[in-house]
Amino acid sequence: MTKYSVTLGLDTFGDVLSDDGGTPVSHAETIRGLVEHGVLADHVGLDFFGIGEHHTVDMPLSAPDVVLAAVAARTTRIRLGSAVTVLSSDDPVRVFQRYSTLDAISRGRAEVILGRGSSTESFPLFGYDLADYDELFDEKVDLFSRLLEEKPVTWSGRLRPALHAQEVVPHTDAGPIPAWLGVGGSPESVLRTAKYGMSLMLAIIGGPASRFKPFADLFRDVQRRLDKPQKAIGLHMPGHIADTDESALEELYPHYVDVLARVARERGFRPPSREQFLEEVSERGAWHVGSPETVARKIAASMKTLGATRFDLKYGLAGLPRGSVLRAIELYGTRVAPMVRELMAD
Repeated sequence: MTKYSVTLGLDTFGDVLSDDGGTPVSHAETIRGLVEHGVLADHVGLDFFGIGEHHTVDMPLSAPDVVLAAVAARTTRIRLGSAVTVLSSDDPVRVFQRYSTLDAISRGRAEVILGRGSSTESFPLFGYDLADYDELFDEKVDLFSRLLEEKPVTWSGRLRPALHAQEVVPHTDAGPIPAWLGVGGSPESVLRTAKYGMSLMLAIIGGPASRFKPFADLFRDVQRRLDKPQKAIGLHMPGHIADTDESALEELYPHYVDVLARVARERGFRPPSREQFLEEVSERGAWHVGSPETVARKIAASMKTLGATRFDLKYGLAGLPRGSVLRAIELYGTRVAPMVRELMAD
């Protein structure tokens, strides 16, 4: 039987976990723990390990590429990248340089997922005006796409100084770093991804995966119309795995409520409820929570619905015990991933 080619990865935002006594660990311990997570992900056979840039007390991962370099030095196979890099509040040249450096350290295993930033704390931190939110991203994606060609760059825009036949180093050994655009659900973002010939990462954090099918179909259609090579579609979706459905729900629920209640207060959303939680972890929701069998079936269903070849499980949540998270990574690699590949068999 021919196996359907899928890539199964892990994403984290560097959430501050708790020790066995329920006390949050320090930021330094959080960062050291992420290195161990990446090494474990490699050991259990996963394909990708990504760290998303954040700048908050609960998610202190402001320099993912540094942590990924530490993982690269202790692994030999797993691919490593951002999930995501907030390009709007960063400089495309520096992002390219950091990830091409990671590519050298990892011997060709680096990739980058670029996003506009659904969390906007980096904009005031680095002196950017949220009024320029869309234009910043448009300009910087355009420049980054030129940098991927690894040729002298001539470019100009309104919000960043121009480049004139500038050589940008270091060069990579094996050609362009794989680049994705993280998209939360706007047609304009899908069109931009196809225009620049990048892969599409659909960030689905609520509701059924099926509501993103028009975006996946649009991406494939626009690539054909532009006569572009067909690039991959990936899914970034949250979840938690334990030995049984009951234990997974029990472990996750209090932290789900705590984290989303804080987000709701900050952004003016409705506070989460038990009913909302149960809906999101059901077959109709975005959260992949349960035993290995339950999670594997739901991942395969999500991928088939959208024609995706990549699935990154956003694992961990502020307050979860470290032991539960390590067990989830182990189960994902040793039990969930093999089942997903069987379910996706052609």
